[in-house]
Amino acid sequence: MANLRLMITLITLLVYLLPSFAISSESTKVIILPKPLNLTLLTDPSTISTASHDYGNITTVIPAGVLCPPSSAEISRLLRYAANGERMFQVAARGQGHSLNGQAAVSGGVVINMTCLADVTVSEDKKYADVAGGTLWVDVLRETAEKGVSPVSWTDYLHISVGGTLSNAGIGGQVFRNGPQISNVLELDVITGKGEMLACSPQLNPELFYGVLGGLGQFGIISRARIVLNHAPKRAKWFKMLYSDFTAFTKDQESLISMDNDTEVDYVEGQLLMSNGIVDTSFFPPSDQSKVADLVKNHSIIYVLEVAKYYDDPSLPIIGQVIEKLTKTLSYLPGFISMHDVTYFDFLNRVQAEEDKLRSLGLWEVPHPWLNLYVPKSQILDFHNGVVKDILLKQNSTSGVALFYPTNRNKWDNRMSAVIPDEDVFYVVGLLQSASPQNVAEVERVNETIIRFCKDSGIKIKQYLMHFTRKEDWVEHFGSKWGDFFKRKDLFDPKKLLSPGQDIF
Repeated sequence: MANLRLMITLITLLVYLLPSFAISSESTKVIILPKPLNLTLLTDPSTISTASHDYGNITTVIPAGVLCPPSSAEISRLLRYAANGERMFQVAARGQGHSLNGQAAVSGGVVINMTCLADVTVSEDKKYADVAGGTLWVDVLRETAEKGVSPVSWTDYLHISVGGTLSNAGIGGQVFRNGPQISNVLELDVITGKGEMLACSPQLNPELFYGVLGGLGQFGIISRARIVLNHAPKRAKWFKMLYSDFTAFTKDQESLISMDNDTEVDYVEGQLLMSNGIVDTSFFPPSDQSKVADLVKNHSIIYVLEVAKYYDDPSLPIIGQVIEKLTKTLSYLPGFISMHDVTYFDFLNRVQAEEDKLRSLGLWEVPHPWLNLYVPKSQILDFHNGVVKDILLKQNSTSGVALFYPTNRNKWDNRMSAVIPDEDVFYVVGLLQSASPQNVAEVERVNETIIRFCKDSGIKIKQYLMHFTRKEDWVEHFGSKWGDFFKRKDLFDPKKLLSPGQDIF
């Protein structure tokens, strides 16, 4: 969402006092690769330090070396040696390191810097792009939009790698309409834990294809993905509307994601503004900003519905029809709607400006004890009352952004490894907290309290970007998919070399 980082910036100014906090670290060991492999591991302090940390800034996990592969063949040789050489070691593929708890790290093993493999090739018919696994989504957008096309599903933040998001799911405000990013892949090139270089698709090596998508890096490293493309719009009408009533807020969100006609919107998200946090009013006109702040103060929680409609020609009647539909059929607080008109690129890349602010202040690298959940629609009111009102709102302060929006299960493919609630509609809830070294443990305890409340209350949440440390938690998470997941690990990575930072095997 726009201004996600703005709130974090302001809050972090209040809490950030010391450098990044490490709650765990491992000593290094030396890995010597035979000369015939023709592989060079980088071991300089700067490279090792970068590979030892991630966006979460909560863990420090030190590898023995980092490989910057010029092609997928080097990754294959490394994995074959790791699996069959005199000394076995583990390997972690790392893109931008946007994981939260060391999921892309490996202690004493080799980190593969996937950003060394970055390339975008658009097909002649412009129906797909072949993208190297280390390519950033923002570069995919640039390259494809120049040719008048683009992928159809996006994360809120684009400076993350294609292979990284496809190993998880890749979610954002377009999922309700186009599915997650893993639902928009035609084909993959994958290097398995045995060092095999395999192409896979729904028709070719389907077990690997469906396993890798959402598979948390457990079965292979994505070196290439064939991504679905469609027409790239030129601009976006971008709206935010405010609600004081949670039921009205969710009803309107669910109505928007159920539309199936020309006037449907292209993007739907939501956000909670709470009186014990910093209230970002910058999207609204200066004359309304104090009114928005007063609303939050008076109601304790204000719900922000965020919507976008993409377009090329502003004179087309459809734009006026969409605006009329939003203003006449939604139940937001009268007068509290604001609209911006921006380029398609700027809308999709909207979080970048907030990152730039954080970096300029030296506040990007702070602990991020985020909690990302999927919550069934039938239990969202119980979740709101028990978590938002009775846990989050009762904290002395909240230190981040709370995302809150619904999506449709039928846009996901259940054959893939990703796990979601078993309801037609479920909510994406992102509690994107920033912390200081002094209070990161406190925020993590709040997260644990939320998870415990959901379990005790029978709210059937699923976590996203999770980090379990017990096998029984992973088995519970995957549920009926655990058997296939376990079988695929034995099939494609029998020595359990890949992505040990996930702590699954």
